[in-house]
Amino acid sequence: MLELRKINSDNYEECLNLRTTDTSVEFVDSVAFSLAEAWVFYEESRPFAIYADNVMVGFVSMSIGDNNPQIINFMIDSRFQKRGYGSAAAKLCIEYLCKEFNARRISLPVNLENKTARKFWSSLGFERSDNIENGYLYMRLYIAEK
Repeated sequence: MLELRKINSDNYEECLNLRTTDTSVEFVDSVAFSLAEAWVFYEESRPFAIYADNVMVGFVSMSIGDNNPQIINFMIDSRFQKRGYGSAAAKLCIEYLCKEFNARRISLPVNLENKTARKFWSSLGFERSDNIENGYLYMRLYIAEK
């Protein structure tokens, strides 16, 4: 079972030890940076550890500021990649933003050179936008009304 859990005093050290693959390291902020950013922007940040059957397999930081829900940093630890956790966890993030914040559009920044991430997010329904900032392409997922 995959789930998102809040970062707290019991799991933050383990979370700090998560690492992405060497080929992705230049595209993904460290967990330490993301947690520091979440602390500074605590009112709008939502950092979570990603667990699979009580084992921490990844990290995600989301933002809900300015009525613009975003997935800011998303990573699955290199030890747990290629097992389907990424897709399942991304879907959990989408569900969370829709349920908790009534998201109708979710944005996320992807480094322009990260073709793997663009392909991954496209497979989940995210589309390229015309918005490019500081070397990041913003992809968007539009959620239909139910």
